[in-house]
Amino acid sequence: MLNNNNECEEIAMPMPTDIGVIDLMLAVPGDDTSHFYEWIKPMLMDKQSHDMFKMPAQYMFKDIPDTPKQDDYIAYTLAQMDKHGIERAMIGVGEINTIQIEALKKHPDRFFGCYEANANNGMEEVRTIVRMKEEFDIKAVTASPAMICPPVPVNDKKWYPIYAKLVELDIPFCPCMGIPGPRLPFAPQKVELLDEVLWFFPELDIVTRHGCEPWTDVAWKLMLKYPNLHYMTSAFAPKHYPKDIVHFANTRGSDQVMYAGYFPMGLSLDRIFSEMPDVPFRDEVWPKFLRENAIRVFKLDQ
Repeated sequence: MLNNNNECEEIAMPMPTDIGVIDLMLAVPGDDTSHFYEWIKPMLMDKQSHDMFKMPAQYMFKDIPDTPKQDDYIAYTLAQMDKHGIERAMIGVGEINTIQIEALKKHPDRFFGCYEANANNGMEEVRTIVRMKEEFDIKAVTASPAMICPPVPVNDKKWYPIYAKLVELDIPFCPCMGIPGPRLPFAPQKVELLDEVLWFFPELDIVTRHGCEPWTDVAWKLMLKYPNLHYMTSAFAPKHYPKDIVHFANTRGSDQVMYAGYFPMGLSLDRIFSEMPDVPFRDEVWPKFLRENAIRVFKLDQ
């Protein structure tokens, strides 16, 4: 269907309610979630960013959820997931993520792990990734190229030992791409930098995080070019999903776009799933977006 500007207009189809959703970005909150972002602070130069007590990109989110004090935050998180039909969720594991590790160990049927990598650590980081796979069966390695100190662009040679090991382990790489919310230089996350990595590592599945804006046109063009590139919707409320990404999912890219939230860091699940039915995905896209693509790419059935 065409609108008056001769642009393709998507026709919304009802969001199915009988699909066990896979959420590719979620965390178990606690009494103090400030530690979520301690690792970014060395890169922040302005005082306001240091004063933002919830998150360093707080200025971008108007409805950051306030988690009520709980006796059992894992049970609270599971209740939130159940409320919105989330069957499983990917959570970060590492030395400081003690409550996430506890959740993963207690409920392996509901949570699966990922590990946030820092390419500055050289071969020690490669060994850590192997240990995380052996200990927690991590399903992905994530990264924030513009936010680690010092920043490392995704096509920098420092990442290459990690990429090679991920190919060996058959684990996807999930970097934040696009202009970061925290006030940091965006150069390490320019979407065009993925071109070299995808060309050199055709066996490496890459799933971008945090939107790829303002280069979503480059993102979908690269996805069209490289079948091993994918896109998740982390940190975006559904009403702000980029239109060209939705269109790509509805056409050539139904196997490459998948759901991720941002609870409790920046978005409540109530908000996400109140807006989700208005996303104009086609009938056949919804199961892939909410579940099937994640199961295939992250090998959740193994």
